[in-house]
Amino acid sequence: MSKHPLARAGRRVALAGAAALTATLALAAPAAAHAEVEADTPQALAENVTLSFVSEAESDSAGFTELRVVLPEGIAPGDVSLDEAPKGWKLKPTDDGYAVGGPALKAGVDAEHKIEVRQLPDAKEIAFKTIETYSDGEVSRWIELPTGGEEPEQPAPVLELKAAAPGAAPASPTPGPTESATPSPTPSATESDVAAAGSDTDAKAAEEDEGSSTGLVIGGIVVALVVLGGGAWWLMKRRAAASQS
Repeated sequence: MSKHPLARAGRRVALAGAAALTATLALAAPAAAHAEVEADTPQALAENVTLSFVSEAESDSAGFTELRVVLPEGIAPGDVSLDEAPKGWKLKPTDDGYAVGGPALKAGVDAEHKIEVRQLPDAKEIAFKTIETYSDGEVSRWIELPTGGEEPEQPAPVLELKAAAPGAAPASPTPGPTESATPSPTPSATESDVAAAGSDTDAKAAEEDEGSSTGLVIGGIVVALVVLGGGAWWLMKRRAAASQS
């Protein structure tokens, strides 16, 4: 026995209403904020590549003040330069990447910036872990990587790369700041002259002392001979006088 046409019509209306309600709720729910990265040349070993980053705002009361990005292996902080950023924002290299920040953006405004990378690494995909800081001190961390095929709640921005072009090769590492070697201290010309003069003076003094000592000895011998000669002459003269008497 078939159901009454009115019952069937009512069932269709109920289903349609439920579907409409579900769609309305889905559209009304706010989209989850996230961070993204794109490249003008998403290819392994590509050189002078511009990377564009977008951090979507998730606060209704505070704006972005800083983004800290951890660079993937194969990109050094010295390989990065700032291309575009919000007005007043500057880039500062860190130990493992860079930070870009400045005056707080308005609440609800996404933070967008671009960097130029000297060369992308030879990889299939690279992740840029990003830490966002708001003007009220709130911190949002987009640093999670997919594990086991599951999408993390706060995924790090990931850039997929095409295979390297034929003949492409890694560039030489960016030279870091080198410390100038400190020369070992050497005596100045004045010090050397003084030292040499002192040595000559000591040698001359020693020679003079030796000469003086020798002169004194010779003088003493001469005086002794004179005294002895005079004494002998006086003694002989006295004996001669005694014999005449």
